Amino acid sequence: MHYNCRNTEYPGTYGKVIRFHVPNDKVSWKEPYSEYNPPTYTSPALIGKPWADPEIGADGFHPENEWNNNKGTVNRTNGNYFYEIDKDGYPINPVGRTGLKGRGVLGRWGPNQAGDAIVTRWRTIDGNIKYSQKGKPILEFLSVRRADCGEWALPGGFADGNEPIENTVKRELLEEAISSDFSYLNENEIEPAKKMLDDFLKNGDLIYCGYVDDRRNTDQAWITTTALHFHDEKNEVFGVIKTEAGDDAMEIDWIEIDQYIRLYANHKHFIRDVCKKLNAHFV
Repeated sequence: MHYNCRNTEYPGTYGKVIRFHVPNDKVSWKEPYSEYNPPTYTSPALIGKPWADPEIGADGFHPENEWNNNKGTVNRTNGNYFYEIDKDGYPINPVGRTGLKGRGVLGRWGPNQAGDAIVTRWRTIDGNIKYSQKGKPILEFLSVRRADCGEWALPGGFADGNEPIENTVKRELLEEAISSDFSYLNENEIEPAKKMLDDFLKNGDLIYCGYVDDRRNTDQAWITTTALHFHDEKNEVFGVIKTEAGDDAMEIDWIEIDQYIRLYANHKHFIRDVCKKLNAHFV
């Protein structure tokens, strides 16, 4: 782990914030590293934002009873990882060192809850499913090009407060990848299409819930995601519903899946697991 959030400049700082070097054998907190002295960085853009935590101890912010639970206004659980708190009251990244303290650009200390939507359908040629040389059907998935880094990724984003993560996944998919303008349909087709889409998004299968190796992570703040899978078996939904890049997505496309796809953060691992689930081509 920590291939993306180690030994690089911190994103969005234009070389002004450089992570302290962490060798492969020093990522784990269990490994002694007496020289470890990472810089601290919290983006000024977070200060005073209602959706972001204040500094620990400032403005009466003492979240010691909130860590590792979902009993307050913010979900501070961390998937399958339990995290510890240091002597100064700061959460400790459960995977290991990243070379940077503070929150970076993340709104929450500790886990920052996110949701990702994996939307798939079969790749077809003239209406027939395309198969690999090994005889497995080939999937394609709905992908967005992120505006912040230009990389292809799954549609997704952060939860609002203690929002149910299923709602986060649905909201982010609609905001980033699906046209909100149904004017391409006849008037009598609009409501049935909306209902079909709503029903489709009620049936997401859990693919992953846990820590994400994201370039924004720090020693004290990190991203935890829930990835849900939605499969349009006969292209009945997206044969009708149009996709459209929105929110912070630059571009959108259906991408054919194989082992060579390059995606943001851990998203390729989620796609691989979907292929296993559907016995589809990957390698």
